[in-house]
Amino acid sequence: MGEHSMKKITWTIKNFSSLQREKICSDPFVVGRCEWRLCAYPKGNNVDYLFLFLEVADHESLPCGWRRNVRFSLNEQKWFGEESPRWGRVSMFPLNEIHAKESGYLVNGELKIVAEIEVIAAIGKLDIAEETSTIIETMDVNGFQLFPSQLELVSRLLERHPEIASDIRTKNPNLRTGYMSLLLSLIETLRQSPHELSKTDLAEADAALGSMTNAGFKLDWLEKKLDDMAEKKEKEEAGEARVREIEEELKDLNQKCSNLEAQLEKQKLELSAAKAPISFDDVF
Repeated sequence: MGEHSMKKITWTIKNFSSLQREKICSDPFVVGRCEWRLCAYPKGNNVDYLFLFLEVADHESLPCGWRRNVRFSLNEQKWFGEESPRWGRVSMFPLNEIHAKESGYLVNGELKIVAEIEVIAAIGKLDIAEETSTIIETMDVNGFQLFPSQLELVSRLLERHPEIASDIRTKNPNLRTGYMSLLLSLIETLRQSPHELSKTDLAEADAALGSMTNAGFKLDWLEKKLDDMAEKKEKEEAGEARVREIEEELKDLNQKCSNLEAQLEKQKLELSAAKAPISFDDVF
């Protein structure tokens, strides 16, 4: 019956809201010496819900009689084979909710889908080796699926602020991961200088923070950072306005100085002429 194998992957769909294609698929990845890919209908496939499915990549080229019994993160367990190389279902998330700005599903226009694929049994050997893929494996930290690059930062964050997600209401792994990505994006945003941020950026950060707070995150410390940044932005704008005023005043003063210098030179010439003795050259 072949080897048991399991892998957790994250598929990032960029520019999800503006996708025009009816069907998109991830890059292939290997689990249980079989090549797979995730596919989605970003427009819903005739329904108003995100439609996701898992399929065997290049299944038409596989040898006769192959079968794989697979449990995957859509809470399904199915046999994949020649007659049924793909399985999927309508996601529980309505498209209008996914596209809603305050929902937290989309971060910088990207939708991240976290999936866990477990090959339970295999019939027919498919000699495909494990290989590197653009699909990134994630790790579970306190119920959040994290990329390796996020692990150190989130671990330090949870160590410093262990209460962050103690009251978070959603148990859905995709939502939890989306919220954590949003939190990291907010932190990265507020680490920029005030000069690099606009008031619109700060307003959007405040809206995102409100969304996370409503979801149960405890982010008083981040709210203070946002308030501090907003105050610094106000001071920066006020300071820049005052600098422009002083520069204009200095420009006017410089012009006045230039005019006074010209008047002074003229007055000196007139004074010099007034001090000169009267000439008698025309007499003698």
